[in-house]
Amino acid sequence: MRGRFPGSRLRATVVCVALLTIAVLGLGVKADEETHRYVAGEELVLWTNKVGPYNNPQETFNYLSLPFCKAGRKDVQRRFGSLGNVLMGNELVKSNLHHFKFLEDIPRTSYCEQALSKNDIEKLQYAISNNYWFEFFMDDLPIWGFIGKVSDSGEVSIFTHQKFVVGHNGDRIVYVHLNMMDPKPLSSSEDEKMTYTYEVSFEASDKSFHRRFEQYLDFNFFQHKIHWFSVFNSFMMVFFLVGLVSMILLRTLKKDYARYAKEDELDSLERDMNDEYGWKLVHGDVFRPPRHLMWLSAVYGVGIQFCVQAVVVVLAVIGGSLFMESGAVLNTVIISGALISFVGGYFSGSFYSQSDGKNWIKTMIFSTALFPGVSFAILFVLNTIAWVHNSMVAIPFLYIVMLVVLFFFVTFPLSLAGTIVGRNWNGVPNYPCRIKRIPSPVPYKTWYLTPTAVSLLGGLLPFGSIFIEMYFLFTSMWNYKVYYVYGFMLLVFLIMLIVTSCVSVVGTYFLLNAENYHWHWTSFLSSASTGIYVFLYSIHFYLFKTKMTGWYQASFYYGYTLIFCFALSLMCGAVGYLSSGIFVRAIYRNIKCD
Repeated sequence: MRGRFPGSRLRATVVCVALLTIAVLGLGVKADEETHRYVAGEELVLWTNKVGPYNNPQETFNYLSLPFCKAGRKDVQRRFGSLGNVLMGNELVKSNLHHFKFLEDIPRTSYCEQALSKNDIEKLQYAISNNYWFEFFMDDLPIWGFIGKVSDSGEVSIFTHQKFVVGHNGDRIVYVHLNMMDPKPLSSSEDEKMTYTYEVSFEASDKSFHRRFEQYLDFNFFQHKIHWFSVFNSFMMVFFLVGLVSMILLRTLKKDYARYAKEDELDSLERDMNDEYGWKLVHGDVFRPPRHLMWLSAVYGVGIQFCVQAVVVVLAVIGGSLFMESGAVLNTVIISGALISFVGGYFSGSFYSQSDGKNWIKTMIFSTALFPGVSFAILFVLNTIAWVHNSMVAIPFLYIVMLVVLFFFVTFPLSLAGTIVGRNWNGVPNYPCRIKRIPSPVPYKTWYLTPTAVSLLGGLLPFGSIFIEMYFLFTSMWNYKVYYVYGFMLLVFLIMLIVTSCVSVVGTYFLLNAENYHWHWTSFLSSASTGIYVFLYSIHFYLFKTKMTGWYQASFYYGYTLIFCFALSLMCGAVGYLSSGIFVRAIYRNIKCD
C-alpha cells in the first residue's frame, strides 16, 4: 500500500487540476448575477475592475491602486472570470462603498470622505492628466467613466459625484449608464478633504434583455459604406483573378500539353535535337522531398489546423453571439485550438510520411510545440513586463499552470493521435512521376523568377484583399470597439484563401516553367508573406491611427501583433502549399513520364 499511495495521490492531483482547468475555461466562477433576474429590494453588486490611461488599452491597474476612497478596502471579495477574462486583464473586486437594491432609487448619498495628502493629490493629478478611465461591472454589464478632466487653462479637476441610471425590463437589467459629475479642482499646495457621492435611479425600458449588449456596438462604424464597398471590391477581385488565372493556365497548359504530346511522337534522335524547355523537364525532380522536411511538415500541419479553427471559431461566435460576453471569444479560441490539434497532427504526420520522413516522433513534438512555444516566449516577456509594472494584464501563476495542463493533457495527446492516424491512413506516397536518383541542376534565371522574388511578391494580393478588414479589426482590438461583424470576417477570410491559392498556383507554375523544381518552400513562403505585409501595416496603424504612448504599450501592441501575424502566415502558407501541391499533381498526372 505504501508503494501505491504516492502514485495514487499524484494521479488524483492531476485529475483535480485538469477538472479545475476545464471548469475555469468553460464556466468561469459563478456569481450572484448568474440568473440575471431580481426581485424588488434584492442586492445588486457593483464590481470594480481596472483603471488606466485611455490611449493605452493594456496599461491597466487595479481600481484600488488609486489613492481615493481608501475606506472599505478590508475584506474585499474578488471574482475571477474565465481564462479569457483573466488574459484580458480583468479582475473584479466587489465595491464595499456602493450599495444598490433593485428598483430602489437612492438620492445623493455620500459613500466616502477622505483627506488627500499632497502625495495622493499628485498621483490623482498624474492620472487625470494622462486621461485615466475606469471600468465597473453590474450584472455583467460594463460601465465606463473618467476620473476627472483638465480644463483649457490646465486646471486639473476630479469628479466627485457618480450618477447611475439603471434600466430594467421587468425583473431584468438591460442597461446601466454612469454620469461623472461635480468636478472639484485639485491643488498640490496643501492637503484637501474630498467627499464622494453617488445616486441611483431606476427606469423602465422596453429593450429586450437578449439584445442589451447591442448598446455597445458601433453600427455606424462597422457597417459604414466603406466596409461594404471593401467586401464587394475584394469579391470582384477574386472573381476576375480566378477567371484570369483559369484562362491563362488553361490556355498555357493546353499549349504545353500539345507541345509535349508532339515531342513524345518523335524518336529519341529527333527529341535530342529539339530544344526542350518547360516544366516537363523537371518531372523527375518535382516530387523530390523538400529541404528541411521536418520544418515544412510542422508549419504545414499547424497552418491547416488554424484554417479549420478559424472557421469553427467564427461560426461559433456567430451562432452563439459570443462577442456579447467578455472573454468568451478568447475562451473559444483557446479551447478550440486544443481540440482541433488533431487536425494539425494528421496533416503534418501524413505529409511527413509521404515524403519518406524517418523521425516522425520528433516531427510530431516539433509540430505540436511550434506555435505554443513561440507564443509562450513572447507572452513570457510581456508577462514579465506587466509584472514589473504591477499591471492587471499579468497572468496569474495558477492560470499559467492551467494552460500548461491544457497543453500536455489535451493538445499533445490529440496531436499524437492525429499524427498516428495520418501516417497510417494517408502516409503512402502516390506520385504520378518517378523521382530521379541524381538531382538535376537548376538553371540560372532572371531575378523575378527566383524563389526569393516570388516569395516576397506573393503576399501582396492576399494582403490587398484583407486590407480594409484589417483596419476594422485593429480598430476594435486597440480602440475599445466591440467587433461583431463576424459574417464579414468569414467572407473576407474565404476571399483571402481563394486569392492566396490563385497566387500560389501561378507562382508555382512560373517557377516550374523556369525549370526550378524547388517549389515546396516557395509556394509556402509566397503565401505566408501576407503576414509580413500585415505586420508592416500594423506599424503604420500604430504610428498614425492610434494615440498610444510609451514602451510598455508598444511592447504589448507589437507582441500581440507578432503572434497574430505568425498565425496568419502559417494559415496562408499552408493553404498556398496545399493548392500548389494539388496543381502540381494534376499537371504531371496528364503527361507521359519516362
